[in-house]
Amino acid sequence: MNNTYARWARSFLSALLAALVLCGGIVYAVDPCLYYRMPENRLPAFFNERYQAAGMVRNVPADTVLLGSSMAANYRSGWIEEFYHGPGLRITIPDGYFSEFDQVVDLLFRENPPERVLFALDLNALIRDGGGVTDAMPDYFYNQNPLDDVKYLLNKDSLYYSLYALMTARQGGGQTLDEGFTWDKTSRWGRYETLRTYSRPPASEEQTPEDAYLPFTRENLSVMEDWFQDHPETKFEIFFSPYSILAWDRSLRQGDLDARIMALREAFRTLTRWPNVRVHTPLFAVDMVTNLNNYCDYVHHSGEAGKWVLGNVCAEKFLLREEDIEKTLAEWRDFVVHYDYNALWDGEFWERWYEDHDQPPDWCKS
Repeated sequence: MNNTYARWARSFLSALLAALVLCGGIVYAVDPCLYYRMPENRLPAFFNERYQAAGMVRNVPADTVLLGSSMAANYRSGWIEEFYHGPGLRITIPDGYFSEFDQVVDLLFRENPPERVLFALDLNALIRDGGGVTDAMPDYFYNQNPLDDVKYLLNKDSLYYSLYALMTARQGGGQTLDEGFTWDKTSRWGRYETLRTYSRPPASEEQTPEDAYLPFTRENLSVMEDWFQDHPETKFEIFFSPYSILAWDRSLRQGDLDARIMALREAFRTLTRWPNVRVHTPLFAVDMVTNLNNYCDYVHHSGEAGKWVLGNVCAEKFLLREEDIEKTLAEWRDFVVHYDYNALWDGEFWERWYEDHDQPPDWCKS
């Protein structure tokens, strides 16, 4: 009887080991997260920025790397190459926290140090408490411990995405690096769409304290300052992503405009002190942010608008100097406070709205 159990146990363990070896072999060969190599005979299947960014960083050397949140998702590596005359790479972490960007930057400088880093700085991320980050970023892709690669190789999700990558290739799918993770071609853009999707908050009588965002802002800035200090030979071009004018309407109505202005002042003063950093402010590009045809919602701009932003950043059209900080902020605050937001909802908007609706938007009823 004991021999029977022993044979059964050996057979079970052998089968289990064979299954694990098969799983690991498939994942290694297909490498859906691009961790070991970029595919040579098929286009990559892009499915998760946090899982695949590490592979792109490891296996796509570039002179200029653009890093950002979903605000930069519709930029193209080809534009980086066009404007900066060298190999370019775009890495985005949607709704990214600074601790997540830090993991990407740490890996980037270990594997393929670039000459220049473009950081599309998202104001909402800058003023956000970093304590809210989840465990969505897989540490085993970004740390220096090769032994925990087993978490990638022997993983049911990795096996699933290996099969997904193979099926995508078989069906002639996949995307180039230029198009990977972009979504502007499948979204609806334009003034009406931007206004239609905007839920205008009620005007608040309470004002957020001016210094409310400073602790989070300073904490997030300290992450970037470590980059600047550790890599003095690298050029860092920090540009603030241009939200639409509706974002400033939202800020005014929620009562946190001055808190945001103070956070920006703190960021500008901190960043402009570093000799290897330049700060650009397309966030204040009036013609860009007031043209709602550039947007699909109150913050995200189109790829076409992004190319315009990137070209102007390269040409230093939005370059901010330390001596201009106070004047720039004062002029912008005056502009957004006195802007006629109500005029955005004009007759053309309401005519289109009532073609498909019997009632006004919910925010009009509150």
